[in-house]
Amino acid sequence: MVPGESLTGRAPHVPVLLRPLLAAVAPVSGHWLDGTLGAGGYARGLLEAGADLVTGIDRDPLALQMAAEWAGAHGDRLSLVQGTFSDLDRLAGGPLDGVVLDLGVSSMQLDQAERGFSFAKDGPLDMRMSQDGPSARDLVNGMAEEDLADILYLYGEERASRRIAHAIVLARADAPIDTTLRLAEIVARCLPRPKPGQTHPATRSFQAIRIAVNAEFSELAEGLMAAERALKPGGRLAVVTFHSLEDRIVKRFFTLRSGGAAQANRYAPATETDAARFTLVTRRAVIADAAELADNPRARSAKLRVAARTAIPSGPVDLADLGVPQFRRKGRR
Repeated sequence: MVPGESLTGRAPHVPVLLRPLLAAVAPVSGHWLDGTLGAGGYARGLLEAGADLVTGIDRDPLALQMAAEWAGAHGDRLSLVQGTFSDLDRLAGGPLDGVVLDLGVSSMQLDQAERGFSFAKDGPLDMRMSQDGPSARDLVNGMAEEDLADILYLYGEERASRRIAHAIVLARADAPIDTTLRLAEIVARCLPRPKPGQTHPATRSFQAIRIAVNAEFSELAEGLMAAERALKPGGRLAVVTFHSLEDRIVKRFFTLRSGGAAQANRYAPATETDAARFTLVTRRAVIADAAELADNPRARSAKLRVAARTAIPSGPVDLADLGVPQFRRKGRR
């Protein structure tokens, strides 16, 4: 199997924004961590750019299984660890010169119908990145209607969330919703037929359910704080996002931690919480150029943000300050 090739035999996965990412963090050396290993595109890119050691973390055991096919070529310069990047400071085993996070679902997960991530492929309604714990089927069939509507609205920005949640509850009363296509059909019936070029009607709902199943927003916030704890002064944190809610959290984290938070009294001295723990390397999000979009359409929604760690000690961050959607499950059935 070629490095990065999916188990379905498709072409190798192409990591988005790799060239601008490597340019923004250059020169690459020392110990780097790829917190979302996936097919290994960023890890290999960092090794080829000069990293002495790359630790690759992924919560999905399949990603590590696939990496075994190509990791040996890098010898002891590559270390693979199963876990979540919210725990990356502990999993890294020491101070880091750089951290790369590529958020969201990976292409290899979408490509495999049996993983249940895609509304375009019929498969079991699963969506678990770690392949353990409650699944999307459990959420869709067990959550109260109001809670389900809140998930769709807060995590997917779905305006028809209440209508869709009601339709799901009615449908599951007849029979459990077990497959991706059945859920996609239920959602699609609640929304206008898409015009040519528009996304599938179930896109936002599937995104919301996947985020809820994998606790992606809290993982992201915790991962950003873990990177702050792990990085040496001068170390780089590079994050690639694929939708507005992710990017908002990353942007607010970088703004807050680079001293950009508003102060009640502008004449008061900066407090420890205002002290700049990062300096911005990219002042605004970097997006794919025309050449990359032609080669890799998946890059069309990607945004890259990069910041460099200062010597100010790390500290806690309030999730509300990062704009993390706050869902409080009410526990009704």
